[in-house]
Amino acid sequence: MDIVALFQCLQPHVTTTTLRHCSRIAWAMLVMTGRVTILGSSRWAGTGGSYRTVQRFFATVIPWATLFWGFFRHHVYRPGAG
Repeated sequence: MDIVALFQCLQPHVTTTTLRHCSRIAWAMLVMTGRVTILGSSRWAGTGGSYRTVQRFFATVIPWATLFWGFFRHHVYRPGAG
């Protein structure tokens, strides 16, 4: 599955840059082995996922509750299915 496609429903709530960084870091965390660190994430993130970029992402204030709800509502929730 393409992570970027899954994260498109979050576009109204965060900037395009934050969304792009989030998708790169999420992909890196899914494929990396061993300890999950900023350095390891930056190595696995590839182009556009430098150490400083990962640091900036984790220093960014993100409305996580809103993102979780938007993702759930778009990909999981099925009204009337139960």
